[in-house]
Amino acid sequence: MSRRTLALASAVTVIAALTAAPAEAAGHTLVVDAAAPFRPVTHAAAGGLYALAENNRPADSTLLPLKLNTLTQPPPDVGQKPNGQPAGGDALKIAPQADRVGAAQVVRMPDIYPDFPYKWVSWDDWLAKVDTMVSKRLAATSVSNVAAWEIWNEPDWTWDTAKAGDFNAGWTRTVQRIRTRDTRTPVAGPGYAGWDATRMRAFLTNAKNTNTVPDLVVWHELNHSSGAIAADVAAYRSLESSLGISPRQIFINEYAWTDEVDVPGRVANYVSKLERAGVAAADRAFWYEYGTVNGLVVNNNQPTGTWWLYKWYGDMAGSMVSTTPPAQTGLDGFASYDTTRKRVDVVFGDEAGTNSVRVTGLGGTVRVTLESTPSSGRFTAVTAPTVLSTSTYTVANGQITVPVPNMSATSAYHLVVEPTSGLPAYQQRYEAENASVFRAQRLAGSSASNGGYVGRIDNSGDPRSDSYLDFVVNVPSARAYTMTIGYANGTGATSTQGLAYNGGGWSTVSYPPTAGWGQFGSTVSTSVTLHAGYNTIRLAKGAPFFAGGTGYAELDYVQLT
Repeated sequence: MSRRTLALASAVTVIAALTAAPAEAAGHTLVVDAAAPFRPVTHAAAGGLYALAENNRPADSTLLPLKLNTLTQPPPDVGQKPNGQPAGGDALKIAPQADRVGAAQVVRMPDIYPDFPYKWVSWDDWLAKVDTMVSKRLAATSVSNVAAWEIWNEPDWTWDTAKAGDFNAGWTRTVQRIRTRDTRTPVAGPGYAGWDATRMRAFLTNAKNTNTVPDLVVWHELNHSSGAIAADVAAYRSLESSLGISPRQIFINEYAWTDEVDVPGRVANYVSKLERAGVAAADRAFWYEYGTVNGLVVNNNQPTGTWWLYKWYGDMAGSMVSTTPPAQTGLDGFASYDTTRKRVDVVFGDEAGTNSVRVTGLGGTVRVTLESTPSSGRFTAVTAPTVLSTSTYTVANGQITVPVPNMSATSAYHLVVEPTSGLPAYQQRYEAENASVFRAQRLAGSSASNGGYVGRIDNSGDPRSDSYLDFVVNVPSARAYTMTIGYANGTGATSTQGLAYNGGGWSTVSYPPTAGWGQFGSTVSTSVTLHAGYNTIRLAKGAPFFAGGTGYAELDYVQLT
């Protein structure tokens, strides 16, 4: 998408009139270019290893605001006892809750074993377990949010070469065994404990030669530093290209070390680098108790300090925009711009003292809210972030610089830049490309709202390939809302999709033909009765309990009024 200047609202009387701060403030400066989008908001790094547990732990109310992307969970008949806790987190048992909150899940197959590091028994034992796991997944026809099989975990030190032989050969043998029963579910791997170019080259070369290249390429970023993420991703892309392998999605399914994962300032640094690197998904590493999203929730329904950082992340909409930190260590942040609300969100941290955030690509006069969340650990609830200031800035030369005094390196900070007037009472438009997208594609289009849409919504009839979108929306009151859907339908005939919300019954949405594919401007409307707060709305070509739509339609957005 091209650069653009944000037409933020003109001046009105507000709390305090401030001019833009000096171009160079004390300490370090994070630069945000609100006119430089680089990909849709997908909340890519909002996920967790062993994040959920049976019996709806933690509560849905703590999960919906986070817009969880992808989880890594143990397989059916899980044997793994993390840190001596009872075995739990079975992917099929937690699937209904993950489904309610719009999260996909990758199934970690070796967690069928009780010990870590895993204790290899025999190939007969392992392949029999693979058969059982796959068969149980295939029998669970109401489960449609399994995104991949993760073949092994950290084979660079948990694979028993003496007993099981070469890992790369073992990968091929396992994938081939899965494919005898399941030819559709993607596979993920190799799952190395860290980036290792030599191992990855050998792995990919074998995988290409045996037609078992993973659909999701997995490794972990647990080096007690986020500084290498960009270089690691670039090294993988270079290797992939040199081997003639088509681009794969990158899934960093464990990030942040034990003394980082519960520190909002450090987490802000990780998310910033994961977003800029363009990874498809990333999960908070598991170190302590499962079923807490790795320390985001205490007592099953109370947020910790780090939860608020992910809530701010979940509030982001529109496009991720460019952020430039002063260095690869210390102050860093990630940011979004929502074209509908003309709102910039910046989440940042990992620096002490007085620093600043410079936001460019602006116009007019803007309202700026600054808030923070502390490093409370994983057992102390934080009921709300602390509002530090609410001010009005007059934009000069397309930018403002906001000083942030007395920063704590362990805290995270949230800066919201928005018009001074004309704001809707709640977010009304939800872009399709920001939704949870299952087996369809996010695409760019000049006529689409926010420059993006979702197409290739073209599978139905099987829980492994059902194609649908989940919109997690937040409304102020319980009532009926008119839901307007922006769409394109180039079939020349009316197409249909299923509509359901909050797990209720299905109805049908009809899309009359439009001028063509990727040409937006047409809408249809229907009514949805929602409860106050968060709701999940699904539009599906196919989904469990829905027989399937007819024809095809591309989705641009939904708008609730």
